[in-house]
Amino acid sequence: MIRYYSQKITIIRTRMPPHGNINEELQWLGNSLGLFNLRDKDKSCFRIFIELLKSARRKQPINSDEIATRTSLSRGTVIHHINRLMESGIVVYDKNAYMLRVDNLRELIDEVEKDIFRACEDLKKVAEDIDNWIGI
Repeated sequence: MIRYYSQKITIIRTRMPPHGNINEELQWLGNSLGLFNLRDKDKSCFRIFIELLKSARRKQPINSDEIATRTSLSRGTVIHHINRLMESGIVVYDKNAYMLRVDNLRELIDEVEKDIFRACEDLKKVAEDIDNWIGI
């Protein structure tokens, strides 16, 4: 059986914040990856991302109930944002818990870069097949 999956990768290029404010830099990183949006007025996704980052530092996956408790968000809100983070390929689910795909942010960006490269290679292959098919 062939199994297809989709992954939504969004890169938004904006001016980097001044160096030295960790919260602004984390917010910028998440915004640049298209993780956070303007509709999220209480920064729920950002807060969830921070909890996932903390659990990565501890090398312990975290479940949705723990995230909800630590962020004072409803479990439904947590699941909504976690699903979006999983669609982006940033978060993985294993054994009833969530974790960042890799142990640190630098590795995370490296993995996103590889995902983008693979997507571009797939696009090139299909484009070449189409060009050959229509005789260009």
